[in-house]
Amino acid sequence: MSIWKTLKTKVVFETPWIKVRHDDVLTPAGSPAQYGVVEFKNRAVGVVPILDDGRIVMVRQTRYAIGNISSLQIPEGGAPEGEDWLQTAARELQEETGYTSNDIQPLLTDFYLSNSVTNECGALFIARNLKAGKQELEETEDILVELHSFDDLLAMIRHGKIAYFGDCDRLFRDNPITSVSRL
Repeated sequence: MSIWKTLKTKVVFETPWIKVRHDDVLTPAGSPAQYGVVEFKNRAVGVVPILDDGRIVMVRQTRYAIGNISSLQIPEGGAPEGEDWLQTAARELQEETGYTSNDIQPLLTDFYLSNSVTNECGALFIARNLKAGKQELEETEDILVELHSFDDLLAMIRHGKIAYFGDCDRLFRDNPITSVSRL
């Protein structure tokens, strides 16, 4: 299989969270082209928190990048390089929901979220044996905690009420993980 060849690369934008590159490349077929790449400085970590009664703890927040739309999703955040995936999962669970858990297990690790234009790598965990506490939101966060049954979440996805593909579709639509609420 042929590979892409980078001829020239230029950083066109950078923040503490991302770096955007413009690359001049040769495609696998040998044709010259331009390619934009978003490099993430943190790894993505999501948590599916399940209460003893089977309800799933979700978070609702307004997302600027999609037009200030209210997004219902699982708790998630960034793992700085060198931070353990599990440590990030526990931290994000507590910060965003107030819940803590002594039983957080990996579902998926080291997967790419959108490998055609970004290097963002992620991990997904399930948290059980939850204990309620107080949220510790970051300055940029305004998060509401919602509790939903698995069946209600499936219905919301099927009716377009949950639009964040990265979390919800992967977890709840025609996927072997759909049995997660019964674990």
